[in-house]
Amino acid sequence: MPRLSEVLAALDALWPPERAQQWDAVGTVCGDPDATVTRVLFAVDPVQDIAEEAVALGAQLVVTHHPLYLRGTTTVAASTFKGRVVHTLIKHDIALHVAHTNADSADPGVSDALAGALDLRIVRPLVPDPTDPAGRRGLGRVCELDRPATLGDFALRVAHRLPATAQGIRVAGDPDALVRTVAVSGGSGDSLFDEVRAAGVDAFLTADLRHHPASEAVQHSPLGLIDAAHWATEWPWCEQAAAQLDEISDRHGWDLRVHVSKTVTDPWSSSLAPATALPAGASSAPADSSGAPN
Repeated sequence: MPRLSEVLAALDALWPPERAQQWDAVGTVCGDPDATVTRVLFAVDPVQDIAEEAVALGAQLVVTHHPLYLRGTTTVAASTFKGRVVHTLIKHDIALHVAHTNADSADPGVSDALAGALDLRIVRPLVPDPTDPAGRRGLGRVCELDRPATLGDFALRVAHRLPATAQGIRVAGDPDALVRTVAVSGGSGDSLFDEVRAAGVDAFLTADLRHHPASEAVQHSPLGLIDAAHWATEWPWCEQAAAQLDEISDRHGWDLRVHVSKTVTDPWSSSLAPATALPAGASSAPADSSGAPN
């Protein structure tokens, strides 16, 4: 059985911490380097549900994409929800390791996993890493579809292939427009519109698109937009990362049991849509018993 320090060294070789953005908080949050590891759990978010899943699984290591303490803290008191995660993990001898923006830009990285889930052929990074002479690392990916599809049909593929969330899939643009090329970026991607337009793709798949950048994008060009839940666009990375660690375990004879959490940790739990559109000039305010708006 490997020690935690050996497994972490292997993970750091996959996603070197020095390749994370300066603002990021990656690496090991808690864990004894000399402890042995037999089970590993991969997940997107280091939340209490994942900590409890790791306890029930008997894991000694949790690897998440999102940091637990991105902006630092002055307390890990169990009275705080993040402190409770730390207490739960330490109490059960479970380490926590984070690979965030260093996994985003890796080869393969988060966007490779997203493209793979949709059977897209990767052409190149959307924002290449200038330190990579091979030109394979970087943020996002420019991809080609296996065969042209309408924006509406491609959005349906996204809806069927990615894990279901309350948000579902939002689409902007002509649903009948033909899509041959698409840029993908797991997680929040509306800071990449300049690069997407420069790539000349037909559509952009990402998450967390805000009103103004999305509105400006569709006014600027016929670019189709597909907005999925943040968690859903990054979850495929967990399966990819687990397979990478499985391969390392086999090579070293570690016999690790590697698991991927299927717990939906997207924060949105439901969505509601009006049954009918309001006529022009109508008020959406609830009515009192007399029928007049409150």
